[in-house]
Amino acid sequence: MDFYLGLLQIIGVHTLLGLSAYVVLLTGQVSLAQAGFMAIGAYVSAMLTVLAKWALVPALLTGGAAAAAVACLVGFPALRVRGLMLVVATLAFGEAVRLFFFNFDYQIAMGGIKVGPLGGEGFRQIRYFPENGWTTFQVMVFIWLTVGVVMTALWWMDRSRVGAVLRAVGEDEVAAQSAGLNLTAVKVSAMTLGGFIAGVAGGLYAHYTTHIEQGNFNVLVATFAIAYPILGGLSNVFGTLAAVVFIQGFLIEGLRFLGDWRNLLFGALIVLAMNVRPGGLLDAQTMSKGLSALRRLLDPAYGSAAARQAIDGLKDAGAMFRRLIAKWKGAFGA
Repeated sequence: MDFYLGLLQIIGVHTLLGLSAYVVLLTGQVSLAQAGFMAIGAYVSAMLTVLAKWALVPALLTGGAAAAAVACLVGFPALRVRGLMLVVATLAFGEAVRLFFFNFDYQIAMGGIKVGPLGGEGFRQIRYFPENGWTTFQVMVFIWLTVGVVMTALWWMDRSRVGAVLRAVGEDEVAAQSAGLNLTAVKVSAMTLGGFIAGVAGGLYAHYTTHIEQGNFNVLVATFAIAYPILGGLSNVFGTLAAVVFIQGFLIEGLRFLGDWRNLLFGALIVLAMNVRPGGLLDAQTMSKGLSALRRLLDPAYGSAAARQAIDGLKDAGAMFRRLIAKWKGAFGA
């Protein structure tokens, strides 16, 4: 059971990572800096909970804010270039962050031992969850509640004027600029929001793994970040979730029994998926059909019994979550 709970934790964190790249891709920009932002959020939030004894949620938000601030600073010079040059610039930034933490050494004595980041050996003793009695299940639920909040916010943003502006810039920069949009402001704002989400993902990753090092935030992680929304489709946030489940759940864990042969099939299966579903795993047409089916299910004339069962299930889930509130209050410093 712990294996599956751990897998759900991984899928949740990678979903946040994919959503951070989703925001940037909406503006038509391809950024490989998400792993760097994730590293900043991971180290900052872990230092706050371990060295400063902060509660978890303020530490996660502060780590996300630190990553967002750096993303904003990087965005101004980086987003003045396009295409391949932008990819190279953001890749260089991500590697610079990784090398910074490879040489970052800041430890203090606590309880007779030294704790804190120690260069290439990484940052150990990130023990917030075990020290506060969190179970693996509770950590998983907390991660997915965070994912739910972020996905809901992005889903709402996607259907607001903000989402229309981001998509307008991504589809035709000349037309968007002619309509009076400030391209730099829009792109930097998307980069900043993406940095914040990646920073929160890094903070969650640091706390559930209890040990991080610079090698955890390499080019492969940055590649995964942009692969998720591209494979899932940019028509909605749920495509990113579907792509993460497909890659992390099926390709990486589901094919683990193949050993080294899995690496040969990994790229081929992604290419096959993108050829079969060129608009993404969940394109606009698929989502439209799904929403129509949901409306029929909730219509009293078609599926009232099924609807009542779904509502009863939600009530049971709500009761379970209420039993966990007392545990989670500690994360807010209450």
